[in-house]
Parts: sequence; structure tokens; C-alpha cells
Amino acid sequence: MTQETDREPEAGLTLEYVLDAAPEKVWRALTIGALRERWLSAGATVDPVPLASIEGEEVRYRMRDDMPPFLESEVTFQLRPDEAGGTRLTIVHTLTDVRLVSAPKPANANRPPLMRAA
Repeated sequence: MTQETDREPEAGLTLEYVLDAAPEKVWRALTIGALRERWLSAGATVDPVPLASIEGEEVRYRMRDDMPPFLESEVTFQLRPDEAGGTRLTIVHTLTDVRLVSAPKPANANRPPLMRAA
């Protein structure tokens, strides 16, 4: 697993949950494949190896929708202990599918030429 700390935050969907389980237990559920498959749909991760990971705090996976058009995204799971001994889980979901990238803009404006008044 790799560590990546100076990554720029990207726009995406952010969800926060407060869980009764200890951070260590949630971390195991996110990083052990057999446990992760119990609560994520089958084949949700494109690659079971994380894109980046900070031990016990954050893990990022490339994931794919299980329904058409099967868009790919990066999903980051961030863990923080809360005051009650549970876990505050933040999930940041950012679409990264190449099909969503807009085409490059032309160098000209593609407008009809205008005549100047004399």
C-alpha cells in the first residue's frame, strides 16, 4: 500500500457516517477483501489493491458501478475515532470515468464570420 498525503481535494459526493464499531474493526472491513465483499456489491472494486492508503486513517479504491453505463470512480474512505469510542466514516466519491471528460475546445470560436460596417 502506498501513502499519499499532499493530494488536492477534488469535487465529489461526500457522505459522513457515525458507526458504533471501533476504528480498527472498520479498517479491517475496508481493507480485507473477504470482509469488504460482504457490504459492497460483487465486483464493485476494479482492482482489490488500493490506489492509496494511510494505515488506519484513509484508503482509496477505483470502483465501478454495477449497472449500465458502468461508470468508474475513485472512492476514498476516511476514518476518525469519535468521542464515544466509535468511528466517524467519511466517504468521498469522485467520478473519474474517461467518458465524462469533455472534448477539447477548438482553437477558433466556430462562429460565422461577421462583416464590419464601413
